[in-house]
Amino acid sequence: MSQIDSRSGASSDLNPAVQLTDQEVQAIDQLRSSYDRFCNELSKVIVGQREVIEQLAICLFARRHALLMGVPGLAKTLLVSKVAETMSLGFNRIQFTPDLMPMDITGTDILQETQEGRREFQFIPGRVTVLGKTYDLSSPFMVLATQNPVEQEGTYPLPEAQLDRFMFLIELDYPTEQEEIQIARTTTGDDLIKLNGILSGEEILHFQRLVRRIPVADHIYEYAAKLVRKTRPQGESAPEWLKPFVSWGAGPRAVQNLILGAKSRAALQGSYMVRLEDIQYVARPVLVHRLITTFAAQAEGVTAKQIVARLIDETR
Repeated sequence: MSQIDSRSGASSDLNPAVQLTDQEVQAIDQLRSSYDRFCNELSKVIVGQREVIEQLAICLFARRHALLMGVPGLAKTLLVSKVAETMSLGFNRIQFTPDLMPMDITGTDILQETQEGRREFQFIPGRVTVLGKTYDLSSPFMVLATQNPVEQEGTYPLPEAQLDRFMFLIELDYPTEQEEIQIARTTTGDDLIKLNGILSGEEILHFQRLVRRIPVADHIYEYAAKLVRKTRPQGESAPEWLKPFVSWGAGPRAVQNLILGAKSRAALQGSYMVRLEDIQYVARPVLVHRLITTFAAQAEGVTAKQIVARLIDETR
């Protein structure tokens, strides 16, 4: 077994049973190198948005899904399609308009004519389970949902139970002035550049399994649980200032996602164990969409993002 070196910030409360092998240490170095090449390849088409790209990668290698939030024109769908292209993965888009039917997702039986001239029903598969029969999806599989905060006509907001199934809420902001100039230069000429595939599906699956092996010290687990428990206004751990602003806090899935997200970020950063900074980095995208704010918070202009930021500052 390989010992965790000084770059990882070894901890005395780390379980020795989960130390990495020499091969896994080398694989983390390979993942870090592949991630750098992935970012460089995406930068040929996607201008800026480096933090967004990092958070997408964290979700991918943690084997989780993400919700992208941004106003129109920020290239959300383009970003998703180009991530798939650089990862040598397929890309399918579903537009959730009011006329979308369940069979559009699940698939349905269609009457087809055979070569012998007979007619028979042939099932055209969708993406899930139909009448008790499961149609397997190709792996790796990831849902990247996009949401527009300023134009909701003809759509329905996701209920809280569905929001909780997304590991991250990834917020896209407007580009800087120089980035906006670069966007104009790169998108108003010839067709977009075709990107090279950096990783194969099998390599992604291998790295996803590797991420699960990243060691986590006991105090990191305790910190993640403490942070999430503070978001629940009915609990004893919640600070008094939070209670008027939050009607419902994050559930146990948030703790799981904090740990998984921190493991994935640590690996992408080339670290051989999870550090406190990894938990703190993923805390905002993990927690913001899981906090239900009260009318008092809305009236005073207190946002879930501000609440999470203060909790991170106060939690030790």
